[in-house]
Amino acid sequence: MKRVKNIIIAFGIALGAVSCVPKLAYQETKPELPETFKYTATADTASVANLEWKQFFNDPILQDLIEKGIKNNYDLQIALKQVASSQEKLKQAKYLQYPDVGFGVSAQISKPSKNSMNGQSLNLFLGQSHVEDYNAAFNLSWEADIWGKIKNQQEVSKMQYLQTYEATKAIQTQVVAAIAQGYYNLLMLDKQLQIAKSNLDLSTNTISLTEKLWQSGDTTSLGVQQATAQKQSTELLITQLEQNIAIQENALSILVGENPNKVNRTIEMSDTSLPQDISAGLPAAMVSRRPDVRQQELVLLESNSLVGIAQANMYPSLKITANGGVNSFKVDNWFSIPASLFGSVLGGITQPIFQKRQLKTDLNVAKIQREKNVLAFRQSVLNAVGEVSDALVSNESLKVQEQKATEQVTTLKNGIKSAEMLYKGGMANYLEVITAQGNSLQAELNLASVKRQRLSSIVDLYRALGGGWK
Repeated sequence: MKRVKNIIIAFGIALGAVSCVPKLAYQETKPELPETFKYTATADTASVANLEWKQFFNDPILQDLIEKGIKNNYDLQIALKQVASSQEKLKQAKYLQYPDVGFGVSAQISKPSKNSMNGQSLNLFLGQSHVEDYNAAFNLSWEADIWGKIKNQQEVSKMQYLQTYEATKAIQTQVVAAIAQGYYNLLMLDKQLQIAKSNLDLSTNTISLTEKLWQSGDTTSLGVQQATAQKQSTELLITQLEQNIAIQENALSILVGENPNKVNRTIEMSDTSLPQDISAGLPAAMVSRRPDVRQQELVLLESNSLVGIAQANMYPSLKITANGGVNSFKVDNWFSIPASLFGSVLGGITQPIFQKRQLKTDLNVAKIQREKNVLAFRQSVLNAVGEVSDALVSNESLKVQEQKATEQVTTLKNGIKSAEMLYKGGMANYLEVITAQGNSLQAELNLASVKRQRLSSIVDLYRALGGGWK
């Protein structure tokens, strides 16, 4: 008992001495955020990002596509597997504070030279020419977590797991936005194809009228040729739009994890609707919601734990080892209890002194990496605020553009009617009719594009605010 007491006192003195070394202090990094987003009238705490994607996108066909994408998209499935892998590592990290325990069985037969000292000794004392040794023992090793090294290792595993979780949320947000963007682009192409086919009918009527005027001598064959060229341009546009539609359908199919195929749709772009009361909320709420920003913050927290590990490696470590079991130099006596029992306990404090500056270098490098991650986190916040601001200004600008484009389409459609009436009456030439038709076609195509861009800007805002992952 006295020996045990002396050992405990010695360890207590050693631990008291090393505990005077200061531990690493962590200062939370707070990003610089504006009070409100640019291009917002008031600081409203509500945000469209609080809506789940099923509430935000009310088109049943789009909902079905998004649901398939979340279930089948291969990028998302890979990310989920990474989450599962990190989760296993996190479970393992919870056992780091427990001792390592092993069990081993060994048998050894040694036959020394008869002319050696060992051989002579064996023959003299044991009357045999060889020695046997049989051992079965449990081995235990445990390190006291004095400086929080094991706790920091557990924190690293936790941060890595949470990073994979946030990465999965980020991928899902991107998948949802990409499917919505592709779907709206498909509706735009459908509308443009419808416009082009309608214009083709106008071009056909213009050719018919021009041919009659040419036959009556009221115009030249050049008018017929120009009208025919206008029709051919429209036919070429129709072919290009059909090609783009097929390519967009293939891209959407791949996004939802299916082989390239047609995408069924029953509505037109004019029938689509998204929340018109767009509220971005507060920047601070966006930072806590954006998966990519959260992931970068977790990288920063991980690097801080790595600094703690590097610093703990410079301090003394207390390790205790023990083993015990049965041992015998004769197999017959191997399990003769208690004669064959043995046991030992060893405890020691080890202080690194000279490691060729490796430990200090590791600590300095870990601190520099943490500083880099602080900058990366701040940059991710800045990028996120910029994306939201871009989406807000785009949405506001596209509202005005859509109104102006609608007015232009109305004006040019009326211009076609006027040009055709004047042409029939001989008060306008074929060039004016063709020009009016061409301008109207381009204006209608542009209006469809502007409507798609506005839908895209709303989807971009939803994604930039961190919505779509629930």
